[in-house]
Amino acid sequence: MIDAAPARSYTSNSPNQMSISTLIVDDEQLARDELAFLLKGLDDVEVVAQGKNGVEAISLIREHNPDLVFLDVQMPGLDGFGVIKKLLDRKLPLPKIVFATAFDQYAVKAFEVNAVDYLLKPFDKKRVAQSVQKARAKLDSATSSSDKLDSLISMLESQKPQASKVLLKAAGRLFLVNQKDVCFASIEDGTISVVTTGIAGMEGQSNCRTLEELLDSLDPNLFWRAHRSYLVNINRIKEVVPWFKSSYQLRMDDKKQTEIPVSRAQTKRLRELFGL
Repeated sequence: MIDAAPARSYTSNSPNQMSISTLIVDDEQLARDELAFLLKGLDDVEVVAQGKNGVEAISLIREHNPDLVFLDVQMPGLDGFGVIKKLLDRKLPLPKIVFATAFDQYAVKAFEVNAVDYLLKPFDKKRVAQSVQKARAKLDSATSSSDKLDSLISMLESQKPQASKVLLKAAGRLFLVNQKDVCFASIEDGTISVVTTGIAGMEGQSNCRTLEELLDSLDPNLFWRAHRSYLVNINRIKEVVPWFKSSYQLRMDDKKQTEIPVSRAQTKRLRELFGL
């Protein structure tokens, strides 16, 4: 568990009202613009930065140490829940969180109990103002939200349906493929390529920026980081090939039967997986 966030120093707009430094994170530009416009109409809010994905959220939170973050739940790669988990894992001070979502079919009650607030899209001016009021009350009470957010993550992870599709770009089109059909993913020069098998066998590009980001969106029981440049579906490994100096390569179940190296750091994990 992380330590309580240090006391924050607000910027005072008046003797009785202090500005709340605020961060907006959403993968949709229109949603960011809409929320920024609504917050601009509130005297006690200062939007210090905006981010378009979970990776940027972590970086911006570390850089600006904001009082409040409006955090989108559904983002490709590292989603809103993943951001909170990363902050907890890295023992970073937690800002107050207002979750934003276009869907209310799961865990809304968990938001009400454990988060500062939640907003449904499209945003409503009155509800945004209410969220800021709730955040100010939490900030003024100077209590840590880490325990509640930790509980929230546990609840949401148990209730949230596991994403079963992966978005790929190929031949100028966008395809949704089942995770179980993903054979492996690789990264080269910042571009992530994903190879699938079965009837929908194809190769496309992921919109994730890093393999870590992609891995966060995949079923951890199926996918494994065999090498710093490769993720593999363990159910799509066709053969384990002994290599030089007690190392191994994986022959995959794609059309080309691609051979993927296993890093020395992951050799132990390979042996554990298959009893080598």
